[in-house]
Amino acid sequence: MKKYFIQKAPFVVPTSDGKLIEEHHGKAATANDNISIAHMVAPPHWSEPFQTPEFDEYTYIISGKKQFIIDGETVILEAGQSIKIEKNTRVQYSNPFDEACEYIAICQPAFDFTKVHREAE
Repeated sequence: MKKYFIQKAPFVVPTSDGKLIEEHHGKAATANDNISIAHMVAPPHWSEPFQTPEFDEYTYIISGKKQFIIDGETVILEAGQSIKIEKNTRVQYSNPFDEACEYIAICQPAFDFTKVHREAE
């Protein structure tokens, strides 16, 4: 039995806001509750509601820029930068810029929509 798994068909999360989410490992793609790894592209002028997730989230920016509002503080990351946001932290993710932002998101434990706690818009 092989001790590795090559993901060739990530789970594409259906969205209605133009954001691409390809989960390579996690609850939806591989039934892994411990970690999720996703490739994402946030289109220009995209945003999500504030949320307070029950998981740590790491983000690495491949290209473009991404804005984070973390407990009231605005942080902007550019290509080559990364951030860890601890669980139970109120955060809003957005791309208010004119170009798409491509990034990798890692959640630990794995992303779970029932544990993200998004606020009403």
